Amino acid sequence: QVQLVESGGGSVQPGGTLTLSCVISGKPYSTNFMGWFRQAPGKEREAVGAFDLRLGSTYYADFAKGRFTVSHDGAKNTMYLQMNSLKPEDSAMYYCAANGGRVRWRERNEYKYWGQGTQVTVSS
Repeated sequence: QVQLVESGGGSVQPGGTLTLSCVISGKPYSTNFMGWFRQAPGKEREAVGAFDLRLGSTYYADFAKGRFTVSHDGAKNTMYLQMNSLKPEDSAMYYCAANGGRVRWRERNEYKYWGQGTQVTVSS
């Protein structure tokens, strides 16, 4: 059984910083490819970024480049999303997702495992 648990969400002022965590537990090699997604009310769930554990590669949506950083700590089985220079339009529920094999990182339907999400609100 693979489980993903996000934490670190909260309320922050525009320009602020938050770091989200996603603790991953379960079968080895079931989570070699990991991603972050977000969904705002009334909008589709969209990809934020992803990490390929085998290649050590990271991928970012255009809106995330230069502001967000995806990283992974193997010893802690945890993936992180550091978000800097936050904007009100970054407000959303943020989810982590994982899959054993490589996926098209923007395609949410290709991820097998999902967390429950953590809320991020950016407001003055």
